[in-house]
Amino acid sequence: MSVPLHGIIAEYETAEELLHAARRAREAGYTRMDAYSPFPVHGLAEAIGFEDYKVPWTVFLSGVAGAIAGFAMQYYISVIDYPLNVGGRPLFSWPAYIPVTFETTVLFAAFGAFIGMLAFNGLPQPYHPIFNAPRFERASQDRFFLCIEATDPLFDRTGTRHFLESTGARLVSEVEE
Repeated sequence: MSVPLHGIIAEYETAEELLHAARRAREAGYTRMDAYSPFPVHGLAEAIGFEDYKVPWTVFLSGVAGAIAGFAMQYYISVIDYPLNVGGRPLFSWPAYIPVTFETTVLFAAFGAFIGMLAFNGLPQPYHPIFNAPRFERASQDRFFLCIEATDPLFDRTGTRHFLESTGARLVSEVEE
C-alpha cells in the first residue's frame, strides 16, 4: 500500500540557491510549490509565482463598509432618530461626520486585515505535512527549503526528484501526508 505523498522537498544552504532553484522550477512549469526560509528573501514570492490578492481586497472592502457604517450611523442619529437644531445649523452637516467616518474606516479595515489574514492563510494550523520532512526544523534556523507539491500537474515522483537534485539541492526527500 502506497503512502499518500504531499510533495518532494529540497534543502539548500543559502538564500541565493533557493531563489535560483525556485526560478528554475517556475521556468520548468511547476506551479504548485512553496518555499521556506528563516528570513524573508527578496524576490522569492515572485519566483514561486505567489499571487494572492484576497487579503488586500478584504481590507479595502472592510474599510469601505466601515466608512458607510460610520457615516450612516451619524446620519441616522443626527437626522432621523434624535434631530437637534443647534444654532440654526442644518441637521445634515456632513463635514462634522468626517472624523468618525475616518475612524470607523480604519477600525473595520484593521478587523478585516486581521480576520482575512487568519481565514485566507488557513490559520491557526497546528499541523502541516511539511513538518514531517527530514531536517525541516532547520527552516527556522539556517536552512532553505523548496517543496514541489504532489498536486502539481507536472509532478512525477522520479522526474521531480531528479529535477530538484539538478538544482544543486543538498538533500532531496519525499514528504508524506
